[in-house]
Amino acid sequence: MIRLLRTYLRPYSTQILIVLGLLLVQSIGNLYLPTLNGDIINDGVAKGDNDFILRTGGFMLVVTLVLGVASIIAVYLGARTAMGFGRDVRSAIFRKVESFGQVEVNQFGPASLITRNTNDVQQVQMVVFMTLTLIITAPILIIGGIILAIRQDVPLSGLLVVVLPIMAVFIGIIMYRAIPLFRAMQVKLDRINQVMRETLSGVRVIRAFVRTRDEEERFDEASLDLFDTSIRVNRLFALTIPVMTGILNLSTVAVMWFGAMRVDSGQMPIGNLTAFLQYLLQIMFSMLMAVFMFVFVPRAAVSAGRIQEVLDTEPLVRDPEQPRPMPAIAGASDGRVGGRVDFRDVEFRYPGAEDPVLHDLSFTARPGETVAIVGSTGAGKSTLVNLIPRLYDVTGGAVLVDEMDVREVDRSDLWRRIGLVPQKAFLFSGTVADNLRYGDEDATDEELWRALEIAQARDFVEEMEGGLEAPITQGGTNVSGGQRQRLAIARALVKKAPIYVFDDTFSAVDFGTDARLRAALDRELGWATRIIVAQRVGTIMNADRILVMDAGRIVGEGTHAELLAGNETYQEIVYSQLTEAEAVA
Repeated sequence: MIRLLRTYLRPYSTQILIVLGLLLVQSIGNLYLPTLNGDIINDGVAKGDNDFILRTGGFMLVVTLVLGVASIIAVYLGARTAMGFGRDVRSAIFRKVESFGQVEVNQFGPASLITRNTNDVQQVQMVVFMTLTLIITAPILIIGGIILAIRQDVPLSGLLVVVLPIMAVFIGIIMYRAIPLFRAMQVKLDRINQVMRETLSGVRVIRAFVRTRDEEERFDEASLDLFDTSIRVNRLFALTIPVMTGILNLSTVAVMWFGAMRVDSGQMPIGNLTAFLQYLLQIMFSMLMAVFMFVFVPRAAVSAGRIQEVLDTEPLVRDPEQPRPMPAIAGASDGRVGGRVDFRDVEFRYPGAEDPVLHDLSFTARPGETVAIVGSTGAGKSTLVNLIPRLYDVTGGAVLVDEMDVREVDRSDLWRRIGLVPQKAFLFSGTVADNLRYGDEDATDEELWRALEIAQARDFVEEMEGGLEAPITQGGTNVSGGQRQRLAIARALVKKAPIYVFDDTFSAVDFGTDARLRAALDRELGWATRIIVAQRVGTIMNADRILVMDAGRIVGEGTHAELLAGNETYQEIVYSQLTEAEAVA
């Protein structure tokens, strides 16, 4: 927690120093007022000196006014600092998560990452705010109050030697038992977010299988688990305020008892007893303030640790320290060169896995070629194409783009050359144009319509109210699966990249649309390298080359006719979908 605060509060050093100065003035003023009050009783009231009472009382009013102004400014600056700190930490987490590969995202889990960037940051932010407005004054008032109480009467101050250690031991016991509970609360909050996220994402599946009641029970279980832990924490702290208040009240009674005896014997002026009581109240209320802070500090410490864990995680896939520049690419009007993809003896295994997913893969995809990848489920097709944009890094061999190892170049340069249409088409909230311009933010409306026409999406976009400005909900849930895939394809086409990777992106469209779409791609992207992963044989029959995968290996390579004639694995795939007449047509 200290490291997190030190790192992200450094830009606010000036504001923090001003707040500390104002709080120091406020604390000194609060410590000074009881002494003035005692002086009024001892020297004004006892001697009947009304001028002294008015003069000193007026000065006390001025001091109180100054303390009020200082308190307002300190709270304002403290709030600005805390809010700025929270903003900076959230931004740092977001930027860090953006640099994560799929390995790191899976390691933490999306639900936990969301919690860390919301609830955890809020916990630490609250402690920063309370520290800058409350907790700093507590030690000053406690130490100053003890010193000034001793000045008022040394024998009576002996009560503090008994009271303060009792309070300190009690607070220590509470904190010792609370910290593990707070750590458990954050983990259980992650679980609630996870269940809620899965329920919202899979609501159609839940309803289709009539599992609504089961999901309610699953959420109730996670919620009750957090509830039980929260109750244990609240029960623990429910003891704190009554016990501390009891100690305060008993201490006040003791001071009044023994103080009255000393005043009666003439060993202590009545004004000193009044001042001593005020100092005792300041000390006790400062201790209560510290206890109130300690309710938040353990949980904030746990949250800070979880935040720091994200910030300290270095992604396995990252840019090289000295990236090599990639060669320039000519424009499409110049015939567009570049876009060659080479796999050389590639092996890949997921972190922690015993066996590789991909074994000894070697092939080349050249500009102007359509290379199709086909295989049974789990053969490694999607994993293979994810290596091209470095969503994962190979664990053996090399992947080259334009004869440069993808691990030696800046990922931004690499991504500019690749138009990726993932297996699960995802659209962002906004408009159709906003989503398409993810490919090229400077694209004109004419270019957007052209991309939609190639992707066979122009017709339904024109029918949408607003056309390019038609709204798209988060995830594209207000369009069908086939429409969502075609918009994702159009988004990639807007990019005008030399390499296009289609990861099973034609599965949700009908056969007619599939045929028209492939024909348009061949016609418009004849200069580009096209790598297509498909389950549907009809989608890849006309590819220049087809790679047949099985158990992470390439077991066949050639045209449709060549493979159909001599590759058993390909024959099984084809004849499971087509008749013999259709296969040779």
